[in-house]
Amino acid sequence: MSRRTLLWLAMALLIALGLLGVYLFSHAEPYEEVVKHGPTPEAQANPYLAAEHFLRKQGLQVQRADGLEILPTLPSNGQTLLLLGDRRDMTPRQAERLLAWAAKGGHLLFVAERLWDEEAGKSGDLLLDSLAIQQYDSETYDESSSEEEPTDGDAEQPQPADEPYAELTQLYLENEDAPAYFNFDTRFHLYDAENRAHAWANSDAATHLLQLYHGDGLVTVLSDAWIWRNRSIAEYDNAWLLWYLGQDSAVTLLYRAERDDLFSLLLHHFAEALVALTLLIALGLWFVGMRQGPLLAPAVPSRRQLREHLRASADFLLRRSGQHSLLRSLQQDIQRRARRRHPGFEQLGVAEQWQVLGRLTRLPSSAISQAMRPLPSQRLAAIDFTRQVAHLQTLRNAL
Repeated sequence: MSRRTLLWLAMALLIALGLLGVYLFSHAEPYEEVVKHGPTPEAQANPYLAAEHFLRKQGLQVQRADGLEILPTLPSNGQTLLLLGDRRDMTPRQAERLLAWAAKGGHLLFVAERLWDEEAGKSGDLLLDSLAIQQYDSETYDESSSEEEPTDGDAEQPQPADEPYAELTQLYLENEDAPAYFNFDTRFHLYDAENRAHAWANSDAATHLLQLYHGDGLVTVLSDAWIWRNRSIAEYDNAWLLWYLGQDSAVTLLYRAERDDLFSLLLHHFAEALVALTLLIALGLWFVGMRQGPLLAPAVPSRRQLREHLRASADFLLRRSGQHSLLRSLQQDIQRRARRRHPGFEQLGVAEQWQVLGRLTRLPSSAISQAMRPLPSQRLAAIDFTRQVAHLQTLRNAL
């Protein structure tokens, strides 16, 4: 192929590529695509991170605490403590300290964790039981058994049957015509057993918020705090409720109400060291358990006979259990076989049992008595032991 031909082919290819580019450019349409990478690691580690940012934007002073160790240094006046962590391992002493802190002028807010147990007369939730507040399953709760709650203060008004958003929790404030709405979990119901609450919020199925005076301070109890998690705080008036309960005060969010045990702390902070220690211990056990010395030669196959195994097993049982245990086992085996052939055998007297054995085996009464008589306390001679075993085996084989 000549050079001129190659030049023409290259020019034709360039023209075709140019035309293709012009066509594609004229038909291309720009667009925007939003790629969601999900929550940040900080949001994944803190389910109430959005609640913290919201409170700070409202001008409130917010701090986070990981345990009750902060309580001795936390002032009561002008402080709201949101206890949002798990309280399964809370001690009675810690519960007393929390309520004493609130009684000095603080505002304690916590979530009810356990249902009321009618039989035990308590729920096991130390804070709930101390305040005489009971939590029930709203589906099984008997409204007729509870006293009618007061209607003064910030309370929910009666709802007509066709009230919109009846499944939401409503909070009515004084001098306000419309309520605030929150999507609490309607599976749980709070009941003020001593009628101490001065404010509450209800849905059509249950009560989800109770607030009562405690000493010089306030205590607010919620049926759940899921409305303030990152995914739910922007719904309805959930964020407003958080601000309303913490307004005019500094807010402390407490995520843990109990200390981790030593193993949990080591596992959290020194996981690699624990793995290394486990491997080191396993290696040490393997080294200690290694065989020392040469291998034993296998036993000669000609010695592995059934008769030798039976004799060795019998000698072992005789040394370990003694004569009386072996003879008693034979007598018990005879009695079990007799019970299968003669129902009610065990309820008969000794003489009657021997007569039944004689009829079943057709053996003379002397052989029956010789085999089934009580065993002497002293050790039998070898010949007497062998003879007694022979009598018992003859009787057993005859059944």
